[in-house]
Amino acid sequence: MTIRTRLTLWFSAILFIALVAMAVFSYFELVVEPHADAARAAAVAKEDSDENGMGDELGVLLWCGLPALALSLGGGWWMMRKALAPVAALTRAAAQINENNLAQRLPRTGDGDEFDRLTEVFNEMTERLEKSFQRIREFTLHASHELKTPLTILRGEVESALAEDKLDEAQRARLEGELDELQRLTRIVDGLTLLTKANAGLASVTLQPVALDELVRECFADAQILAQARGVTVELTACEPATVQGEPHRLRQLLLNLADNAVKYNQPGGTIQMSLRCCGGATEFTIANTGPGIAPEMLPRVFDPFFRGDPAHSHEPEGCGLGLSIAQWIVSVHKGAIRIDSVPAKLTTAVVRLPLAQNLQPA
Repeated sequence: MTIRTRLTLWFSAILFIALVAMAVFSYFELVVEPHADAARAAAVAKEDSDENGMGDELGVLLWCGLPALALSLGGGWWMMRKALAPVAALTRAAAQINENNLAQRLPRTGDGDEFDRLTEVFNEMTERLEKSFQRIREFTLHASHELKTPLTILRGEVESALAEDKLDEAQRARLEGELDELQRLTRIVDGLTLLTKANAGLASVTLQPVALDELVRECFADAQILAQARGVTVELTACEPATVQGEPHRLRQLLLNLADNAVKYNQPGGTIQMSLRCCGGATEFTIANTGPGIAPEMLPRVFDPFFRGDPAHSHEPEGCGLGLSIAQWIVSVHKGAIRIDSVPAKLTTAVVRLPLAQNLQPA
């Protein structure tokens, strides 16, 4: 049954009930009530008859019209609420669908009406999107796998050429530049492989107790080495003992990605401040750097792969553009949260919040 037919039947039923109610009230006012008041009406003076007649008409209007109006309004409200209920349910279900759960299907009413057919079309569209995403993931994984072998061969050949003693300075500089680009391509391929597996649910981590404060101190030492060439000062303002459930390799990768960004997107002679503090059953790692910063309209996109925003990411071609995307995935699999705050031309701050090991619920 279509919605148009259903609404017509419901509206007809409401009108019928309203007319029946109006007829009942009218019969009571015009037939039953006059007979009951016959004795009293005979004693009323003739000069008051016109006023009584007008009062009877007003009484009929009030006793018959108002209940019928209220019934019509209430019935119309119920009818529209009943008719739009599938729309609200469909909206709630559709709002839960994203690129990570495209296999989820919207529930159908089975009535065969317009909303049921709309749900069927939406489910078919979601299925097509799921297949498209799957093909994109498979292509990326296959392409990354195929690129690794030639990149490894090229890198080996360049490294072998650099080991020769007969190279002059110009040849050596050219080969070193080629090696840097090959290493950058390798990082891009590795990052794409990791993110594609993560999106497909194929990447996992093995959780174990990890002393995060020790990793932060190691990251601080590495950041000092990275910052020397740029004249950037690195400070560790606080490092409280903190144990989290995580994978040491991935957590180290997370910290190094953030430190590398803080060094690369800094100003000459700038500063980096790192801290690790515990609060509210969680540990919070903060790294802030001076530099050009990120425009407010760009902040929601900083975790997008290959994102390049002005002015923070446009002045240098360094990096592969996947560091923050990988950092976000690492934080998510460790049941934490990450955010980036920035004041353009002043300070950019990355904050990572991870639950302490004793506050994690057992799986």
